[in-house]
Amino acid sequence: MSEASASHAADRRDLTAAQRNAVAELLRVSPVADELGRRFAAAGHELHLVGGSVRDALLGRLGEDLDFCTDAHPDQTLRIIKGWAESIWETGREFGTIGAQHDGLRLEITTFRAEAYDQVSRNPIVEYGTSLEDDLKRRDFTINAMAVSLPDHRFTDPHGGLADLAAKVIRTPGTPRQSFGDDPLRMLRAARFVAQLRFAVHPDVREAMSRMAADLDRITAERIRDEFTKLLCGADPITGLRLLVDTGLAERFLPELTGLKLTIDEHAQHKDVYEHTLTVVENAMSMEEDGCDFVLRMAALTHDVGKPATKAIGPDGRVSFHHHEVVGARLTKARMKAMRYPKDVTSKVVALVALHLRFYGYGRGEWTDSAVRRYVADAGDLLPRLHKLTRSDCTTRNRRKAAALAADYDALEERIARIAAEEDLARVRPDLDGNAIMELLGVPPGPVVGRAWQHLKELRLERGPLDRDEAEAELRRWAREQGVLD
Repeated sequence: MSEASASHAADRRDLTAAQRNAVAELLRVSPVADELGRRFAAAGHELHLVGGSVRDALLGRLGEDLDFCTDAHPDQTLRIIKGWAESIWETGREFGTIGAQHDGLRLEITTFRAEAYDQVSRNPIVEYGTSLEDDLKRRDFTINAMAVSLPDHRFTDPHGGLADLAAKVIRTPGTPRQSFGDDPLRMLRAARFVAQLRFAVHPDVREAMSRMAADLDRITAERIRDEFTKLLCGADPITGLRLLVDTGLAERFLPELTGLKLTIDEHAQHKDVYEHTLTVVENAMSMEEDGCDFVLRMAALTHDVGKPATKAIGPDGRVSFHHHEVVGARLTKARMKAMRYPKDVTSKVVALVALHLRFYGYGRGEWTDSAVRRYVADAGDLLPRLHKLTRSDCTTRNRRKAAALAADYDALEERIARIAAEEDLARVRPDLDGNAIMELLGVPPGPVVGRAWQHLKELRLERGPLDRDEAEAELRRWAREQGVLD
């Protein structure tokens, strides 16, 4: 062994000893794992804490969800935990996984795997393995290919995951080409771990991601959606997003993001819209109050995706993007639908994209109280997020301009608060309800009532609250104009 190799080995032994102590301590305060290990040992089977649970334990962030692997098959696992687990579920049984809950912890126990892939299908062919080493070999990254045996706490790390964890690097147990060929989603998972853990991908991994980006097309939209959501909600999504764009992965499922790199912003500044967008995401994150707000982050990411399609250069050479919020809302809706996001989540993001420019112009003194009411009514329960998105969208380096925009928005929020206190803006509604409309007009339930209700709501937004007599007079006037009353 060379002197350099000997030194590296010594450093690794020291690191391993320290980390073993950390894992042992974490397991000591989580006696459920050892208790379960003793049950499996008594039945003649192995049990190992594995994968993300070991990684998180080493990072000092072990949560309440624990992953185990075993040589026991699902039926055997069920016999071992029956009567011990407080609840059991078998939704992952076809993949060799049995779920259980005990003492507030959620446990997933999976039979050793030796998966085979045909390089074409979207899902692996699951075959049971016979050893811990084979199980670890098939895992996505070295930092997820470590195990702690139970109950004796023996540490297994055949692929150098501990060293990679210390170096904060994402590397595959085998060659990246083989790993990503087996399951292309691992390329997106690499970017996700970059965002979640603030790690960097190994150069060989990055090269394989670039060469094999098109293989992501083999993966279902739902699996891509889930990984992307975790990436965007990571501690450092910006670095993860850059990796997706630079390797060509974004082009496979979110091409609108890549398209932003080619679009100069409307002020012809040195930053392109892509860089502006990433800054807006960062700004939005800084305004979150209780963990990741995916709707806000996604709206920040997509708020300008309509710019490439609306870019125009005027006679004076200035660049404009008229109605890019309308086009952007349409593109965002189509993209999120393709990624299989729930309709309620999509509708919120789309609404924010459509509304994100509404504020501009307020500082010119053009907004009436009616305009403020409509702003609040159109935003609905998204108003707090719209406030954050609009403020986040100010990325100018011109301090005077930034201060003016912030002051204008402060003034708008104060004005909203004043009108809200006077008029209950949180629930803008007509001054007469459907029953009153039917009684006054002498009509049954139907389209006329709906049209009358909408007219009164528009009147409410335009003029503010009306007293009962005014509202009834306006309803009768409208009804006569519409031919509902003589």
